[in-house]
Amino acid sequence: MKLSNAVRRAAAALAVGAMSLGVVTVAGQAAHAAASCTGDVSIYGTLSDGRLTYTQIEPDTGDRAKTLIGPDLGFQPKAMATLNFNTVLVTSTTGDLYRVDVQTNNTSLTLAGVVKIWDGGWTFDKMVYDGAGHLYGTVDGQLHQYVVSQAKPSGSAHIGQHVVIDTGFVLKTLAAAGDDRIIASTAGGQLYSYKIDGVNDWTRATLKSAGWSAVDSLTSPGGGLYYGRTNGGMYWYHDADPTDGDGSDIALHSSDPVDASGWTQSLLSGYANNCAYVPPAPDATTGEKIAKVANTQVGKNFYDFNFDHNGAWCAEFVRYVWANVGVKTSGVTPEAGSLYIYGQSNGTLHTTPKVGDAVVYGYHGGGDADHVNLVVAVSGDYVTTVGGNESDMVKKTTYNWKTNNNPLNAGDIAGFVSPVG
Repeated sequence: MKLSNAVRRAAAALAVGAMSLGVVTVAGQAAHAAASCTGDVSIYGTLSDGRLTYTQIEPDTGDRAKTLIGPDLGFQPKAMATLNFNTVLVTSTTGDLYRVDVQTNNTSLTLAGVVKIWDGGWTFDKMVYDGAGHLYGTVDGQLHQYVVSQAKPSGSAHIGQHVVIDTGFVLKTLAAAGDDRIIASTAGGQLYSYKIDGVNDWTRATLKSAGWSAVDSLTSPGGGLYYGRTNGGMYWYHDADPTDGDGSDIALHSSDPVDASGWTQSLLSGYANNCAYVPPAPDATTGEKIAKVANTQVGKNFYDFNFDHNGAWCAEFVRYVWANVGVKTSGVTPEAGSLYIYGQSNGTLHTTPKVGDAVVYGYHGGGDADHVNLVVAVSGDYVTTVGGNESDMVKKTTYNWKTNNNPLNAGDIAGFVSPVG
């Protein structure tokens, strides 16, 4: 069940005690993701005494499912980046790089081992992994990039192709937001997003120009979900489109934080490949809407509609379908030729078919035509049409429109007419 704010704040207070005692706190249940997530969000951390922590957060509600406290890593951590669900890279204050292998984070946080994979030289103040093979770190305002080629890297053989992207990256927080995408906040309160394309080849967008100065830790599982810690509370955000460089669509759940307090870790790092951004499907065009409505009518007959002219209802069918998608039908009468005049009057009469068009056959002038139906698909020289009063029913037909070799016996094509809004 979803915890109320009061209960979750109480749980946060218990979590503080749990961190000092090394016990487990559990609350909540599985989630249905706001972003496309493989499960609950995973965030690793380290306490000031060197112990590793693990937290699960439900991505759609922001509820903390559990917090686990693990063993002392055996060194003083300085920066960390989560490679995958059970592998974390951590640097020490002396510049060594360690790989932390997690054996289980189910009901307890147990390690399979802590392995030093690099002896010295790793002096980054912040480090993140983008979930797509790229490890980033900042030091003295420089942004460094490495390529990680193994899920369990063991030194320079698996962490290489080191480059310095550029200088000027003086940042308070740093988080990965997707493939070669990072977000960061500054001491001045700005929130930036970066797209890294190579050495001296990157773009920056200002998501927020102010208001982020109190955020002292920022992490992301991908998919436009961001988690920022402020004064020990963890707050969550959802960026509707993390690729657009626009922060106006970032929603802050200020009244419903993950926890209002209790987040005392010195380092925090999310599993960056936990969630993915799935662009929304584009809205259907007017033509696609017309085709959809027309296709659903195939097989019906005159008596399935409230039409007036049994035996001559092709134009009434076109008017019915167009009206159902909200386009203009003024001027369309039960006469097939009225569609030709409609096209002339509205400037939409043309000679090449488009989905949603009315097809006028055998136009004799003066508003007189033999037949009219609707284009529901176009493929080169062929169109598929759906029309009323074809063999006394609504029928779908495919034929070569360029040769006028239509099987309707309705005369040559006089023109195609697009609807207007």
